[in-house]
Amino acid sequence: MRTITALEVQKKNPNRVNIYLDDQFAFGLSRINAAWLKVGQQLGEEKISGLQESDAREAALQKALRYLGHRSRSVDEVRKNLEKHEIPAEVIEETIIRLEREKLIGDTNFAREWVENRSTFRPRGKRALSFELRRKGLSDAVIHETLDEGIDEEALALKAARVHARKLQGLEWNKFREKMGGHLGRRGFGYDVIIPVTKRVWEETQNQVENLDNEEQL
Repeated sequence: MRTITALEVQKKNPNRVNIYLDDQFAFGLSRINAAWLKVGQQLGEEKISGLQESDAREAALQKALRYLGHRSRSVDEVRKNLEKHEIPAEVIEETIIRLEREKLIGDTNFAREWVENRSTFRPRGKRALSFELRRKGLSDAVIHETLDEGIDEEALALKAARVHARKLQGLEWNKFREKMGGHLGRRGFGYDVIIPVTKRVWEETQNQVENLDNEEQL
């Protein structure tokens, strides 16, 4: 048995406490795990190991929560971030399970949020979305399930095309078609969508030009 001879809050991190056993620094713990300890208390090796394991799990959880604080993450992203901090594999898996149980992470919800965000701010076709989600470590099953949930590629392509059309004002049809087709193609839309959308947006821009000309003549 070893005796706790001092408990000192760390100067650089007030959320952690240094534990001294028999007048020597032994290890650090989070304040949560150190809360029940007191000077004079005796600890056996099994209890010390349990405290350190509990602290490792708490540290991994806090790192994961900070990582999730910036934006939603896939399970694979969280796992790789914890691996980067050299956290033991078994602790990582326990942390992942805990986060999933608390519904703080989950690939199905992540995929839906990703697609919704893209559709709102940077429209993409299914091909591009599939590539992006696969890079996030999502399984093919989750990707296919998400992308099969009524995504209207033509509506997304039309939204992207109308924004890009502002940069193509004044171009002749052939040049407009070439640049618009390239723009939509790079965003993962297929030719079956690109062709009708490009034609529709071209017609819209021409109607806008004609209306402006008519207004100027009035």
